[in-house]
Amino acid sequence: MNDRKLDAWKKEMMHYNETPFKDGVTARQSIWRKNKATLWYYQAPVRKYNVPIFIIYSLINQPFILDMIPGGSTIEALVKKGFDVYMIDFGKPGLEDRDMTLDNFITEYIQRGVKEAIKHSGAKEMTIFGYCLGGTLAAMYASIAKEPIKNLVLFVTPVDFSTPSYFDKWVKALREDNWDSSRYMDEFGIIPASHVEAGIRMVTSPIYFTPYLSLLLNRDNKAYVEKWHKFNTWTKGHIPLTSGVAKQIIGDFTKDNKLINNESKINGQDVKLSNISANLLVVGTEGDRLVPLDHILPIMDEVGSVDKTSHILSGGHTGTSVENGTLPGYLDNWLHERSEPADS
Repeated sequence: MNDRKLDAWKKEMMHYNETPFKDGVTARQSIWRKNKATLWYYQAPVRKYNVPIFIIYSLINQPFILDMIPGGSTIEALVKKGFDVYMIDFGKPGLEDRDMTLDNFITEYIQRGVKEAIKHSGAKEMTIFGYCLGGTLAAMYASIAKEPIKNLVLFVTPVDFSTPSYFDKWVKALREDNWDSSRYMDEFGIIPASHVEAGIRMVTSPIYFTPYLSLLLNRDNKAYVEKWHKFNTWTKGHIPLTSGVAKQIIGDFTKDNKLINNESKINGQDVKLSNISANLLVVGTEGDRLVPLDHILPIMDEVGSVDKTSHILSGGHTGTSVENGTLPGYLDNWLHERSEPADS
C-alpha cells in the first residue's frame, strides 16, 4: 500500500470511527419502558403466524447485533418470514442499579415484558428466543412462568458450569473458598464494561490484532469495511454488570452450579428445569470457546419438554447468524412446524 492509499484509508477509517451508525435496519416502535429498559416491537409486513417471538439478549452485550446489517439481520429475517417480534433491551445500568439481581431482571423486566407483549399482540401463546446469558435467563423464566410459552429457543446458552472452560485455577480457588469475590463486587457496585470486555477477550481473542489484519487485507472492499466497523463497535460495546447480578453469576452458577442442579431460586420460588414443558430447540456451536457444548447440552436431559431438539453448528460464539437475508433452514423449519398459521 503506497502512502497516498494509506492516507486515504486512514481518513476513511476516521470517518467510520467518528460517525455512529444507526443501530437497527428494521422498523420498530417502543411499546413499554421501565427504568433503563425498552420493549421494542417489530411488526411483520404480512403476519403469517399467530405466535409472536420474544427475544431476550445477553446482559453483557448490546442486542443491536441482531438487527445490524441489511440481509444479515435476524430480526429482519423473522419479520419477513411473517413473525411479529418483540425484544427486551435492558439498557445500561448505572450505579443506582447496583443492587439489581437476576430476580429483578427475570420477574420485573422479562416476565413483565412478556405480559406486555401478549397484551399488545392479543396472542394466545409466545415463542421465547434467548441468547447466551439471555438464554440462561430465558430458561429460568420458563421454569417459573405462568404465561403461555409455546416454544423456547436457546442459542449458545450456558446452564451447566460444572466443568470450567477457562480460568480453571480461578474457579478452583473460588470453589475451595480461597477467594472472596463479593468484596470486589461490593467495592465496584457496577462492574465496568471495560472489565467485562477484558474478561471475554482473554477467552476469545487473547491476541487482538487478527481482526485488524483482516480489515487491512480487505481495505478496498467498502461493504466489508462497513460490516467490520459495525461488528467491531458491537464487540467493544459491552454493558456493565450490576454487582448483584455479578455475585449471583459467580456464586450461584460458577461456584455452586445451582441451575443444572435445580437449586436456584427466583424471589424465593424454586427454579426447576423440569418445569419447562415448551417445545425446546437448543443451538450450540462446535468452536465456541466462551460457551462450549458441555455447558449447553445438559439441559436436554433436565427439561420436561416432550418435543426437544438440539442443533450443533460449526463456527464460534456468534456462528448462529443469518445469511443472505433468510433464516437458517433448521430454524425456519422448526419454527414453521411449531407456530400456528395466521389463517387458521
